[in-house]
Amino acid sequence: MTNSIAEFEHSDAYFVIGSNTTEAHPIIALRLKRGVRFNGAKLVVADPREIPLTRYATLWLRHKPGSDAALLNGLMHVILKEGLEDNKFIKERTENLDALKKVLKKYTPAFTEKITGVPKEKLIEAARIIGAEDKVAFFYAMGITQHIVGTENVMSVANLAMLTGNVGRPSTGVNPLRGQSNVQGACDMGGLYNFYPGYQKVDVEANWEKFSKAWACETLSRKPGLSATAMVDAAVAGKLKALYVMGENPLLSDPDIGHTEKAFENLDFLVVQDIFMTETAAMADVVLPAASFVEKDGTFTNTERRVQLLRKVNEPVGESRVDWEIIADLSARMGRPMPYRDTSEIMDEIASVTPLYGGISHKRIEKEGLQWPCPDPKHPGTPYLHKGQFTRGKGHFVPVDYHPPAELPDKGYPFLLTTGRMLSHYHTGTMTRRVEGLNEICPEGFMEIHPSDARKLKITDGEEVRVASRRGEITVKSKVTRKVPPQVVYMNFHFAESAANRLTIAALDPLSGIAEAKVCAVKIEKLKPRKVRV
Repeated sequence: MTNSIAEFEHSDAYFVIGSNTTEAHPIIALRLKRGVRFNGAKLVVADPREIPLTRYATLWLRHKPGSDAALLNGLMHVILKEGLEDNKFIKERTENLDALKKVLKKYTPAFTEKITGVPKEKLIEAARIIGAEDKVAFFYAMGITQHIVGTENVMSVANLAMLTGNVGRPSTGVNPLRGQSNVQGACDMGGLYNFYPGYQKVDVEANWEKFSKAWACETLSRKPGLSATAMVDAAVAGKLKALYVMGENPLLSDPDIGHTEKAFENLDFLVVQDIFMTETAAMADVVLPAASFVEKDGTFTNTERRVQLLRKVNEPVGESRVDWEIIADLSARMGRPMPYRDTSEIMDEIASVTPLYGGISHKRIEKEGLQWPCPDPKHPGTPYLHKGQFTRGKGHFVPVDYHPPAELPDKGYPFLLTTGRMLSHYHTGTMTRRVEGLNEICPEGFMEIHPSDARKLKITDGEEVRVASRRGEITVKSKVTRKVPPQVVYMNFHFAESAANRLTIAALDPLSGIAEAKVCAVKIEKLKPRKVRV
């Protein structure tokens, strides 16, 4: 996120796309709702499905799943046509607008309506809100990133923010909402295939020399590794022989689970390190029991880049151990000692090699977290990014054209499936499905279907149905509701018994490697009555 959570109560307007914020990020949603209710902020929500946040929206743009780039281009077309762009900001702080204008020219409200299904009047109204208000904050999540054009969708949001001058100021910004509690920290620490910690590229010689010296290791690779999705493909092809999975459950969270199962079955050796026996751990050759967050010290870096100190409350249960101690022990047994005494020493090493974290130590964040960049011990942290100028100098407009999803409905598979999360369960249910109260709220998965489609298929509310794609099929209960539009069905992916990702497609974004988990074609069938033998 470019900006801080506390700032958003003071925004003049919000644009939320691809994020069921109330259910997936409820604390941030509270800030937005307070801004609307008490400060008169305007809220534009773009989502194919009726989500709780739409009840607070000034305007709800119900676009077709997978048409995000067209919608964003249509908004920018109107803003330019009506002179609502921030010309001072554009002139002083950006470049390449003319190239973007060439692409935007065809995205008239009428043309955009044909692609997205959003009435042109609503598109114009939304563009006027975004263009006219002073401080507009933009939010997105996996609803726009889990597509074959996910990277381009993010670039489009950035284009819209720059076009209206809503970057580098408080209460504005481009704000991705991260899906897990420390996923930002994992990325910051080099949990990506092409970066060392602090987003320092592995194929830059100076970076290789720096980390080789810091870690006393001359065998670091100079080449980027494989993304998570590429690892799965490599395992299927027999090119990847071993895999070490930590705190992740790919056999429920990966798109096209059947493909992932083939990959894992083809491995020679699988290690899983987790706090519970997951579907993935059940396939492992070795399971390393890990400690939970209340059983260890360390830090969490949240979605607003705030590094916060975590203190141990309980001792690890049974034979479980703290993650870093497991890794250090394994490393030592493989001939590379990691002589850390505690997590504060690890943080000191992070600060020494990672400029973004250069001024962060356990002592400094004992009472309150710090937001990176924090380059030195006297730096107060950075509440919002890009003040005065962008990291690269001038902000670069990237022309993005609309491209349809990899798989659209047809006669054989006439419905479009989209997936998401819900408030009462989290990710693959590894933790939440072990909580009795949460299971009482939602004990099983469901498929939302529009009443008109349910009537055609003679499906009643609560009836079990078979949902199939070109990759697999599942049985799940139907929920007849107008939350979804006709010809679109929605499922959450938390439940192994009705795993939505058996259906989704593993088509990949060529730039990021992320899979298109939000759009695929499915068919729905009534289950035949079971014959009862007497």
